[in-house]
Amino acid sequence: MAGTATRYLYLVRHGEALPDESGLTDAGRRQATLLGQRLRDIPLTAVHHGPLPRAEQTAHLIGEQLDSVPLHASEVAGDYVPHIPGRDELPPEAADFYLRFLADATDEERTQGPALARQALDLFTGAVDGEEDRHELVVTHNFLVAWLVRDAMHAPRWRWLGLNHCNAALTVLRYVPGRAASVLLCNDMRHLPTELRWTGFPPGLDI
Repeated sequence: MAGTATRYLYLVRHGEALPDESGLTDAGRRQATLLGQRLRDIPLTAVHHGPLPRAEQTAHLIGEQLDSVPLHASEVAGDYVPHIPGRDELPPEAADFYLRFLADATDEERTQGPALARQALDLFTGAVDGEEDRHELVVTHNFLVAWLVRDAMHAPRWRWLGLNHCNAALTVLRYVPGRAASVLLCNDMRHLPTELRWTGFPPGLDI
């Protein structure tokens, strides 16, 4: 019987996007290229990316820095709302804020998003079949990175809300057979110079 091996899942939010989200800014392209250079020594077997231009362009710029790693477009790696909580799931002091934030989601989004989120857990998480460890990269959007980190931490489903990831920042999850998932790295930007980092702090507060 075949054994199981460890999966290392590398998660990346796309580089900085143009205001109309039709692609990347010059800064976003630099972010993606620098991230690709950081990843070039990782034995990646595949790069999965969402279908929207900002994720696709980020993936291709990363891929240019890698040694013939195949790129795969996937709706599962796209931009969608993974879970819409009911008021009773949320902390009372935050419920109004989060429900307003999600109020514009259409009925279609409320159905398709959670279905894609379940597929993402099936495709991208857990130990892998075989004897060799697997390293995979997913170039996606903030919501999916947050959803997968939340799952790795066994946090409630609503807790993808409030987990923010920066453009071209790197998060790494590890799935060892017979053990709980580990968050090895989260929102790491050491490959980016200061001017290409967005921290979420007020302007001028360099952390």
